[in-house]
Amino acid sequence: MSLSDIYLVVPSPVLSGLIWFFVISAVLYFARIPATKYILAFSEVIHNALRIAASSVKSAEARLQARNREVLLEAGREASERMIEREFERVENTVMNDLAQYPALQRKLSERITRIDEDYKQSTEVPPDPPDWCKVVESVASIDSNGDAMVAHILKDIHKSMVKAQDIAIKEHRRACRERHGILKNMMPHWRSVKRVLADVDRNISSILERATKISRYMDEYKEIVKGSDRATRVLSSSALSQFFVSAFVLAIAVGGAMVNFTLIARPMAEMVGGQNFIGNFKVSEISAIVIILVEISMGLFLMESLRITRLFPVIGALNDKLRVRMIWITFSFLFVLASVEAGLAFMREILMEDELATSAMLRGDAESVVAASDFAWITTAAQMGMGFILPFALVFVAIPLETFVHSTRTVVGIVAAAFLRAVAFVLRFVGNIARYSGKIVVNLYDLVIFGPLWLETTITKRLSGSNRGSPVTHTVNSEYREIV
Repeated sequence: MSLSDIYLVVPSPVLSGLIWFFVISAVLYFARIPATKYILAFSEVIHNALRIAASSVKSAEARLQARNREVLLEAGREASERMIEREFERVENTVMNDLAQYPALQRKLSERITRIDEDYKQSTEVPPDPPDWCKVVESVASIDSNGDAMVAHILKDIHKSMVKAQDIAIKEHRRACRERHGILKNMMPHWRSVKRVLADVDRNISSILERATKISRYMDEYKEIVKGSDRATRVLSSSALSQFFVSAFVLAIAVGGAMVNFTLIARPMAEMVGGQNFIGNFKVSEISAIVIILVEISMGLFLMESLRITRLFPVIGALNDKLRVRMIWITFSFLFVLASVEAGLAFMREILMEDELATSAMLRGDAESVVAASDFAWITTAAQMGMGFILPFALVFVAIPLETFVHSTRTVVGIVAAAFLRAVAFVLRFVGNIARYSGKIVVNLYDLVIFGPLWLETTITKRLSGSNRGSPVTHTVNSEYREIV
């Protein structure tokens, strides 16, 4: 029995379609209430499930944000403590190196001031007392000569004596002035010394005051971090993001330097370990070159940890000073040896390249160009050897941006994960609301399909209501439907 046989209730397809339409409409009309219940219940179940899932994701986001906040504040606290410790060390060094000399400076300054005071006292001008004979001369000069030649002669002699005494007094005064000026001139080195000492003291005190201002600012930031304020969190987050991108940029540059280093030593390593040996799909020479570069970077990390510039390995930082100094010399020796080996490999690479060029030129019959190029080959050889020796030491400083990248990555990953969870929670809530309202839309579409029986029901209900105006009449199906919706 085929579908066409089932469809054709009567010989006419149109009439059969109408029959089936009325039959299906009637079935759907009588199944309206349970179907509506199931549709709405199913949509509500989906909505509640997605809402619960969104709440769970939101709770996970809150826990992640709290964890990120703790990690961020802890990293900020550690960085602030390090900065404060470093500033206190600088202040201590300033006090020990500069201010420890203050007793000697004070003694030197006191000696200079005492010497200046003595010289100043010696340079003061004390007017001499007039001699006693001046009074006698004054009395004699007041005598009236009355034309007496003897008296006039005596007064003339007195005048000559006074002029002579005046000249002698002027000369003596000038000599005394020269001596005082000489004393004052000899005071200039002492004044310069005092000025220099005071300038040194002022510079040292200004340096201490500047560092004290920095320490005060760092302490304020540290207090904000300890309290866990929102401002401190925002500042630390922005700082972590900037440090992440800057350190990533520096690491990218370091990767470029490592690739250049790999190019310098890969070719001669193929001559040493064999260019046709493979480990998997990789050449042994390339693996050996990568291992050498990684060992150099590891030695650089250990060197920076021993110098206490980075703090990636707390075990190395916790070593006593004697072992730490030994480790510094050991790692530096390894780096020096590896750098020397790379310089030799770079020299070997240049020799191999020259041999290859000479062989190819001889095959082409152009040996003269090879001889001409070999006159300047020492320049490239020296450059490659220099790069091979310097690059290992340059890779030592990769430890600094690597530490910053590691610490900032935790914050950045936490921020990205929190944003992802927030987006997931939003999507779940959005889909849940869509599912909820989709149930109502499906119910409305269901009613649209059975609009005929519903219209007929509404018409009959209105007529019954018109004939029984005084008595309230409600349809059972409609009331149950309203309760469901």
